[in-house]
Amino acid sequence: MPHLPSTTDQSNLVCIFNSDGFNWWRYRPLRFVSMIKRDMRTGTETIPEILGLSKTASKSEIKKAYHKAALSSHPDKVPENERSDAEVKFKAVSQAYEILYDDEKRHLYDTHGMSAFDPRNGGMGGVEVDLDDILQQVFGMGGPGMGEFTSGRSGRPRKGRDEEQEYKVTLEDLYKGKTTKFASEKKVVCGHCNGTGGKEKAKPKECAMCHGKGSTIRLRPVSPGLVSQETVPCSTCKGNGTMFKEKDRCKKCRGNQVVEQKKVLEIYIPRGSRDGDRIVLEGEADQVPNQQPGDIIFTLRETPHEVFMRAGADLQANLHITLAEALCGFSRVVLKHLDGRGIHINQPRGRILRPNQILKVPGEGMPLKKGETKGDLYLVVNVEFPNDEWTEDDATLEQLQKVLPKHDQTIQAEIVDEVEFVADADLEEFGAGSGDPRGGSGWVDEDDEDGDGEDGPSQCAQQ
Repeated sequence: MPHLPSTTDQSNLVCIFNSDGFNWWRYRPLRFVSMIKRDMRTGTETIPEILGLSKTASKSEIKKAYHKAALSSHPDKVPENERSDAEVKFKAVSQAYEILYDDEKRHLYDTHGMSAFDPRNGGMGGVEVDLDDILQQVFGMGGPGMGEFTSGRSGRPRKGRDEEQEYKVTLEDLYKGKTTKFASEKKVVCGHCNGTGGKEKAKPKECAMCHGKGSTIRLRPVSPGLVSQETVPCSTCKGNGTMFKEKDRCKKCRGNQVVEQKKVLEIYIPRGSRDGDRIVLEGEADQVPNQQPGDIIFTLRETPHEVFMRAGADLQANLHITLAEALCGFSRVVLKHLDGRGIHINQPRGRILRPNQILKVPGEGMPLKKGETKGDLYLVVNVEFPNDEWTEDDATLEQLQKVLPKHDQTIQAEIVDEVEFVADADLEEFGAGSGDPRGGSGWVDEDDEDGDGEDGPSQCAQQ
């Protein structure tokens, strides 16, 4: 962590803002911002104030305040673009808790301020905060997302990264359920060297890049002229902190600690599953030494179906019938269900079906995951009228006209005009371009925006 320059150098510093116990400074010549830990007693905010506490706060109050502050600033609770800032804030409140909750450290801070933890002043060398340990103590859980390369004192292995991908399924698969197998190639800990990466009895050397820490400091641009520091795994030793010489590396994994392995995995999709459901294969992700393997997570993506549309546990489909069936009834299989069964409808004579009428078939929708209950099937009636000139037999048409109901309303008018008409007009043309919101199209031609309408350009008022 960079330190505050001497008095003669402070003319080159400009304090930009103070946030959560940290002052951000800009070096004018270098256009660089460093996060300076200052003695909070002389700044605008003290260590207790970071947690919203007074100097006389009890341990129970400290623990409660930290619980609230840590949850609100946890990196996993914020959007991706705010995660780096959240990590800084989370570490600040965690460091404040570490100091205030420990009696010895709190006494040192009350006596000497933050200088008691500065190694340049013979202090404790800083307060090393293990976020997973603090979360375990306070919340009873680990702290995911805080970096795979840090090591806690709890002794429990960290969990590796999960692997997520989408898996396309048909509506038939979701209706009936499905079990599928596939070959997977993943990294497993080398059995020859047990994940050390070196030969037996060979000793690794400290990484020259990170000096055994397993991590390095990287500067990340925040905005023009502003940068922040972040800790990342060392790319040279891959976060291990140590490396083997070429001659001492394991012959099987070549020092990589892991090898490629093929394995047959099985996915079970329960019937009734939905789009967006997640299928988790626990511990099947790539292995990393001294870590619990992550999971492979499949997110189900339902592909569009030609016949059915789904909403929750219900299904919808079109019921195509002829004009004769709409008028006279029918008894037949109208469609094939997702499991291959035919759905038979018996429409009695005398019961007319009209276009867009809805028929509901209870219990023929999608199955629920639990139990034998199913949703409903909704059929939208689509009456298919015959083509023009479907018959040239005048006697047939006259007979049909006698059978069908006649129009019983006669409109009386003194003057009657026989007009021609367009049989396939589009209602979108109704009022189009007029600007009237009641029309079929609401857009107005750009050429008419200046007032040029059907009646020509508007006239200027006389002066």
